Amino acid sequence: MSTPVHLTPTRRPAAVLASARQRREGSRTGSPYRNPAEHALLGIQAGAGNRAATAAVQRARAGEQAGGQGSAPQNSTAPAGAQKKNYRDRIAGLLDRFKKNLDPIDTFIKGVQTPANAGFTQQAAAAANEGLKHSAAASGTSAASGNLLTEATGTVVSGMDAYKNMKDARKHETGAGHHTAGKKAKVKGTDAVVGAAGSGAYSAAIAKEVTKIQKAADAAVASEASGIASASVAALKSVRSVFRVGGAARKYRKVKELGDPHLVHAESLARLNESREHANWAAAEAFVALDAYWKQDGEGRLELIGEAVDAAWEAMGEARDAAETLQRAERDVEKLNTVQGYAKKKQLTKIGKETVGGALGESTKAAAGVVTAVAAGTAGLASNPVGWGLAGAGAGLVLGVTLYKALRAATKRYEEVRRPEVWVPQGETPAEAASRSESLKHALKFWKKVSKGERQAMAREIYALAAGPHIPGSGGTTQEMRQSGMALLIALKAGPADHKLDEDAWVASLDDPAKTEAWIKEIAEQLASG
Repeated sequence: MSTPVHLTPTRRPAAVLASARQRREGSRTGSPYRNPAEHALLGIQAGAGNRAATAAVQRARAGEQAGGQGSAPQNSTAPAGAQKKNYRDRIAGLLDRFKKNLDPIDTFIKGVQTPANAGFTQQAAAAANEGLKHSAAASGTSAASGNLLTEATGTVVSGMDAYKNMKDARKHETGAGHHTAGKKAKVKGTDAVVGAAGSGAYSAAIAKEVTKIQKAADAAVASEASGIASASVAALKSVRSVFRVGGAARKYRKVKELGDPHLVHAESLARLNESREHANWAAAEAFVALDAYWKQDGEGRLELIGEAVDAAWEAMGEARDAAETLQRAERDVEKLNTVQGYAKKKQLTKIGKETVGGALGESTKAAAGVVTAVAAGTAGLASNPVGWGLAGAGAGLVLGVTLYKALRAATKRYEEVRRPEVWVPQGETPAEAASRSESLKHALKFWKKVSKGERQAMAREIYALAAGPHIPGSGGTTQEMRQSGMALLIALKAGPADHKLDEDAWVASLDDPAKTEAWIKEIAEQLASG
């Protein structure tokens, strides 16, 4: 037989209480403490105050629990790996903040200063104006230096993010957390490669401008090399945008193939409505029977009335349940229609941004780089106005998309604090609305991401539709609606194959409350990506 487990009584024995009382009295009379950690308490209290003393007592008690009565607490230090990870995260956060503060300057340089420099360079070469040529070269050097600083910082941040997400993907192995981290690792890894190439191109641009300032004999060679480098990087970015457009288009097509929820679920809603009508008829018949028993006389009348009351009560409950099921299904159909429309809109928006700013903008910049290189190789320096025009057009397209994205992000940040009740999770108390001036200040914090916006709210709605009955708020979802929610997840590239799970394990993960947060994060990421 196994030894029974004796629970520790909540009431302490009298001897323990007496011992504690003796220690308190001893502390007032100056008697020594029995624990060395408690002996040092007076010195700590005198130097740091009651807060530090309280912390020391807690550490002493923790040491006693771990090492036994009378043992001195040991100074525990965090593992070297944890400290290293903490430092790495802090450095990555500081670099990311630094890079985001450089982004507005970088945007101005790429969209305004660099095309203007190209125009002045072309004008100086055509008019043989050495003074203007020198000024344009100096401005170009500063512009390329600013671009290089932003690009190099972004490359380091992307590399650190890629490494962190690779470790997270290996840690999770399967499921939503694995897929989210794995996809981020690939995206950030690609960003690091493109950033490294861009840093090389900006270094070549700096060399080109410096040779112009110094009037070096190899200025044409440097200009040609810079044109080739910038064209190669722009072409690489353009190709990446083309792949993103293709991914967004495929995701849009898969979501569209799911069909109109009102038509898809018309039959199931009709069945639920029919069940509701049958339940209402059954309830009406039960009340008719009850009324008939009330009018009868004779022996056993009360017993029959009691049975009729029970039958009527049960019929009323079934009618109420059938009506609630139908209403819930109708609301879920509207939710499914809303989230499907939102998913398609996000993919169309992504297609537009990547097409204009990436595929067209970067390819135009690549063409400008080629024209610059050809002009440098044939005429000695870039004096062809075509290169200037292409550079300006490409920069204008990229700048337009960048400003659109910045305005959208600022609007979302404003709404997040100005109207926090709009996208607050169900059951959560919304924060107090900020004033107009405070909301405007928050909107200008371009380095901050939106944490409670429309995309996060739509991710919660999709998860609620696809989640299992053990998830709060999803118990009343019909099986047909749950299947539609799962189909939407598969269309958004969050299905079993994407998570490296078989179908049963994938469905079980949707019914696991511990994985709710990971699932919502995964869906939000898939809504934003192609």
